[in-house]
Amino acid sequence: MLRTVQDPASLLDLPPEQVLPRIARAYFATAGSRIGQRMARLMVGEAMRRPEVAEMLGKATVARVLGFLTGYLSRQVELGRLRPHDTRSSARAFMGMLVPQAAGKFLLRALRDDGLTDEIHIETAVGIFLRGLEPEE
Repeated sequence: MLRTVQDPASLLDLPPEQVLPRIARAYFATAGSRIGQRMARLMVGEAMRRPEVAEMLGKATVARVLGFLTGYLSRQVELGRLRPHDTRSSARAFMGMLVPQAAGKFLLRALRDDGLTDEIHIETAVGIFLRGLEPEE
């Protein structure tokens, strides 16, 4: 996931129809990996016992991804591809749309019982997200 946002300059001017699915796929790949699952379990467990550890891990991962997304979405507003809005909120909203599907990979397996694939979820979530932020005519 972090590799996807490591070189933000190369992504900033690409359209959201290309970048957002790439981010979602990277997020799902991380959530499906053993390392990603261990990290998520550690963060959840430590958040209760030792909030400072969860805070450190969160800054190393979540904050970087949200920071990239916020900057990327701001650039898309500048380019006229998205309507003006608070991109801090839209970055969180986009990631929030992905959490249930990712959680189904290791935490709440019942979420996978309906057979929703990652690709269908990505297509639907990106479509909903972008329609909501279409520039006004």
